[in-house]
Amino acid sequence: MVKIGILGATGYAGIELVRILSQHPQVEIVSVTSQSYAGQKISDIYPHLRGLCDMTCEKPDVEKISRQCDLVFTALPHGVSKTIVPQLAAHNLKVIDLSGDFRYNDTTVYEKWYGTPHTDPALLEKAVYGLPELHRAQIAKASLIGNPGCYTTCSILPLVPLLANQMIHRDNIIIDAKSGVSGAGRSTALPYHFCECTENMKAYKIAAHRHTSEIEQELSEVAGEQMMLSFTPHLVPMKRGIITTAYANLKQKCTTASLLDMYKQYYQDEYFIRIHPEGKLPETKYVAGSNFIDIGMVVDERLNRVVVVAALDNIIKGAAGQAVQNMNILLGIDEKTGLAAPGMYI
Repeated sequence: MVKIGILGATGYAGIELVRILSQHPQVEIVSVTSQSYAGQKISDIYPHLRGLCDMTCEKPDVEKISRQCDLVFTALPHGVSKTIVPQLAAHNLKVIDLSGDFRYNDTTVYEKWYGTPHTDPALLEKAVYGLPELHRAQIAKASLIGNPGCYTTCSILPLVPLLANQMIHRDNIIIDAKSGVSGAGRSTALPYHFCECTENMKAYKIAAHRHTSEIEQELSEVAGEQMMLSFTPHLVPMKRGIITTAYANLKQKCTTASLLDMYKQYYQDEYFIRIHPEGKLPETKYVAGSNFIDIGMVVDERLNRVVVVAALDNIIKGAAGQAVQNMNILLGIDEKTGLAAPGMYI
């Protein structure tokens, strides 16, 4: 059994890691850490785990973790990971980091969008961007994986086939994204209180959201040239789930059916990507509680524009589930292990 540590186990992504990995047949959780809940049983903090994982949370101790673990997930806030991940790496631990600190190919891009210096550019350079559908071969050989988040995964994968097949103009792509409140993490900040969120919907960080740069980085690699696009996130009154609607102008006349055929062929070997048939579009309830991303589309023939819709669970395929998928690839086991369940629907 592979020995696993989870740093930041009591956040939403961390506790999903605990839930998924506690049922995984080939790993054993041996360490869970939390700054806020050290000394408490994780099943007292999250009673749904009672009898399944009753470990006591500890404060992070790199020396102890390095003796106990083979692989560590760091479900820590942006900025915190870049201080602790180098310590773990120095002990030759394999690390899957769920923050944004090790997702970038260019240190200057990270520093521009996060507004802070990166403390270990050399380690950042070694990290692999953990989107399995794009970087599976590199992930299999990696020692440090920068696990993508929910907005980025749900924005990148729906556009890749169009760019790879040179079907769209690259200078006017628009992504409209809507996320459930859990995307902000287990925050007590005022904007995420029930009375602030319920029966309300709002856009935020227009033309300034840091994940724009991450989306541009990955799509630029696919396109073979530097790309810029418009990304607008919205907060919607639901617990979990993300849905994105991407708009792109086609280079030639196409039908919805022809593009769907192209998508089915492009993603034919990807278990976690489901392409909806013509006339059907994804909804968040189809994917909530699962590691699937659903994609559908419509060609607006009047404008010669394709509108691509994608949905995923922001805490699973957009965080913990994707991290486990990366772990499976890294360990050389079937990447569906522990993740093949359908969504909850209700």
